[in-house]
Order: sequence, then structure tokens, then C-alpha cells
Amino acid sequence: MPISEALPQRQFVRSRYISSALFGLVGLLASGASHGGTLGAQSAQSVTVEKNGQPPQASSKPTAKKTASTKSTKAAPSAKDSAPAKPSGALGPQSGDRHLAYKGTGSDLDTLWPPSMPAALPGSILPAKRVIAFYGNPRSTRMGILGEFEPAEMLRKLDQEVAEWNKLDPQHPVQPALHLIAVVAAGDKGFDGKFRNRMDSTLIEKVYGWAKSRNAIMFIDVQVGLSTLQAELPLLERFLKRPDVHLGIDPEFSMKDGSRPGKKIGTYDAADVNYASRYLAELVDKYKLPPKMLVIHRFTRKGVTNADKIKLVPKVQIVMHMDGFGAPWLKRDSYYSYIKKEPVQFAGWKQFTKAKNDKPTTPREQILRLWPQPLYIQIQ
Repeated sequence: MPISEALPQRQFVRSRYISSALFGLVGLLASGASHGGTLGAQSAQSVTVEKNGQPPQASSKPTAKKTASTKSTKAAPSAKDSAPAKPSGALGPQSGDRHLAYKGTGSDLDTLWPPSMPAALPGSILPAKRVIAFYGNPRSTRMGILGEFEPAEMLRKLDQEVAEWNKLDPQHPVQPALHLIAVVAAGDKGFDGKFRNRMDSTLIEKVYGWAKSRNAIMFIDVQVGLSTLQAELPLLERFLKRPDVHLGIDPEFSMKDGSRPGKKIGTYDAADVNYASRYLAELVDKYKLPPKMLVIHRFTRKGVTNADKIKLVPKVQIVMHMDGFGAPWLKRDSYYSYIKKEPVQFAGWKQFTKAKNDKPTTPREQILRLWPQPLYIQIQ
């Protein structure tokens, strides 16, 4: 689905939820509010790929004429002629097992992973483990699985999910997580005109307690609206200074042009990501903590600008997370477009639980075939 079609669809889906959003907010997260990529319409037909995901170009060189001495003699096959054909990959709905987001389907992008990065410090979660995170807010049943069910039922489902992933990939034991949206984009200005609501400490502590009951870590997620990371993150230091609390930031709701959240898709630049990373690294130093994780929800390619300028530091592990919805092939198109093509450090994948969002849900086995393999799976 091209972005010109995906954005109106996203806005339409989002509008269905306005009346029941948290505190009567408008334009909050959308359980069905992530698009599946910018390549879908362009890739409805399968294409053979030889280099950097581009179709091979036809040769324009003239064919040499045979000389009299070679008219009746067949040339011996060269080593090049006898070499096995390179696998051909594809994008779009007909790609199947040949999708270029998979490893070994002919894309030169395979060699970009893993990118150069600092060695993992003691206490690092990645790349040894895989994080399975339940996402949302307990005050809304529409913002994700974290608030959709009663706590006991939600935690039981988390246990089941962890067991399934451990069975499929025992080489990456699961680190369970609860991912709480602690600063929520809003459709009204609020007391200071910033179009966001900050959750109270009582709610954050409650979710933290749920996480502790399962030996899970916790992510605090920030949707700044018309505010900034510089204004919001210091207010969360009392939680982020804990060794088992990490950070998520959502470019979709960072409205740098002053628009109301939900009316258009926001953006972060590498400079914003680098600020968040530096802030976390300073906390690691200040409180003698193990490395922090920083998850960036990348809903569109333009949602994170200048991704190649993101700086890696040993004390922070960055996950670029493909935040999209749709059929499995469409989500793989997105993954190929702005995760595989633009390596940062680690990769993540969004998984919706409702068929109206993921049509159908991508099987875990197919997620494991992606390259790079997602080491952070967010379940909404």
C-alpha cells in the first residue's frame, strides 16, 4: 500500500476510536493505526533482484559477430556460465518465500547485517536474548493488549507467548517485558497546550509491579505531542534510573510543525534519537546501571530522518522497531524498506493481536525468517 493510501486508511481507522480514547483524548494510539509500508503498490508484481533490491538492467552492449574460424565450433562454457544462479527475490503479495526481507533470497542488503556496533557490555540484554513486550495502557482497552484484559489474564497470555518463542528459538531465551505508554498523545491541548497527557506515578508503579511479578522488564513509552523529549524525559528519571526500566519513543506523535496529533504522522530526526540515547547513557553512568534499551517506533520511513546519523554508544542499545499493520507481505515490505535497508543496531517487529489490524497475523515462524532477525517483538 503506497503511503498516499496508507495514511488516509490509518486516519480513518484512528477516527473510529476517538470517542473512547484515554481521558476522552482524540487521536490516541490506534490499535489498528499502523501502516504496512511504502513499497506495496510498487511491488504487486514479483521482481527479480540482483543488487541492492533493484531489478537487473538489460545490457546495451552489441553482440560480437562470429568469425569464420568459430562458425562451427561451440565455445566451452566458462566458469561464470556454470556458476549456480543467484537466488531471485521479490516484494509484494506474490513474493511468498522469496521475499527480500528474508535471508538468502538474493538481496545484497543481507551483508549489511549485523552492522558495526560497540561490543555488548555486561548486563546487556541484546543480542543474547529476545524481548517479547506487551504494549499499551491499562486505562484503555483500545491502545494495546496491556490494557485489553484484566491483569491476571494479560499476564497469563504473556506467559504463553514467552513459552511459544522459547520453544521456537531456544538460542535467544525470552526476556518478557511490559511496555507502558506513560506519556500519551492527546486530541485536546491540555493545561499547557502540548496535546499530551502524562500518566501519574501510581499507574506507572502498578504496571511496574505487574512486570516484577513475572521477572519482566518495563519500557516507559513517550508520545510527546507538541512537547519535546528534552521536556519529558527528565520527569521520568525516577523510573528510568531503575536497572529494569527502559525507554521507548514514538516519532508518529512528535508534531514538530504544530499539528494536532492524529491529523498527520509526526517525525523524529537522528538528533532527537541521539539526545534520548545520551540521556540514557548519563543515567547509566550516574546510577551505575547496566546498559539501557531505547526502542524507536518507526511507522514510516520518513518518521525517522537521517537515520544514518544515529550514533551508537556502548551504554545504550538501540532498537529500530517496524511499527506497522496489514497483511504479512505488506509488513515485510515495510521491514525491507526502512529496517533492512537502513541498519542502525538492532531490529524490532510489531505484532497486532486483532485480525482487523494484521490480516492475518504473521506467524512466528515467518518472523524468525526475517533478516535481520527481530530481537524485540512488540505485541499490541
